[in-house]
Amino acid sequence: MIMYNVTVMVEESLSNDWLDWMNQTHIPEVMATGFFVSHRVCRLMEPTPEPGTVTYAVQYFCTDRNQLQTYLEDHAPALRQDHHHRFGDRAQAFRTVLEILGPAPPSMA
Repeated sequence: MIMYNVTVMVEESLSNDWLDWMNQTHIPEVMATGFFVSHRVCRLMEPTPEPGTVTYAVQYFCTDRNQLQTYLEDHAPALRQDHHHRFGDRAQAFRTVLEILGPAPPSMA
């Protein structure tokens, strides 16, 4: 199992709009690609986010690295552009890929 983790630092004044858009639009679009079996959204508690920001981690789970690679090549660029177009530099993301070595996460999709 592979976890694709997208950590996003959002200006606090946009955090509710960002979270609503993610839950209503972006995450459903990512999941509709068919490459992920589940996802979850987390809010960073510690270390304390920078003043005036809220940091989230959106985690997507797929069965193998090939699935993720296909998603990254064929779908991610357009979805990232949509995010940037809506929020610009007011929501800054970085991405990590982790291999899950323990039990699979519960299905949350």
